[in-house]
Amino acid sequence: ARTLVHGLKYRDRLDLAQWMARWMLRAGSDLVADAAVVVPIPLHRRRLWWRRFNQSAQLARVVAEAAGKPFAPSALSRVRPTAQQGGLSASERDRNVRGAFRSERGFAGRAVAVVDDVMTTGATLDELAGTLPAAGAQRVVNWVLARTPPPA
Repeated sequence: ARTLVHGLKYRDRLDLAQWMARWMLRAGSDLVADAAVVVPIPLHRRRLWWRRFNQSAQLARVVAEAAGKPFAPSALSRVRPTAQQGGLSASERDRNVRGAFRSERGFAGRAVAVVDDVMTTGATLDELAGTLPAAGAQRVVNWVLARTPPPA
């Protein structure tokens, strides 16, 4: 999984997103079944410019399309740049993403499926799980391709 994720994320292997998203659907199609919309974890505009694409958006787009759900790539935004999470402790990761996201208000009473590539401590997903209900989301489902061992 590490090789595949790094291929997508750091080696511009966008073709892998099709395979990975379909694996996600096979493993957990029930996670998106009740969702009204599928959204990716947003990158800050500087990181997006540097990377040229959002790997989570690539996965979320395929998931949404295959599940017949609306894809909302700009429903969430990262309002401030954050350090890369790799190498940070769990508490540093929490502080790093605290207050980093904003959500549009169009989620009133809707279930939202949030898609990301990798989860380590869950700090990013936890922060969004707090941001989305404030924007009216009734339920938030976090869906990731891979889970890494949390940092010590």
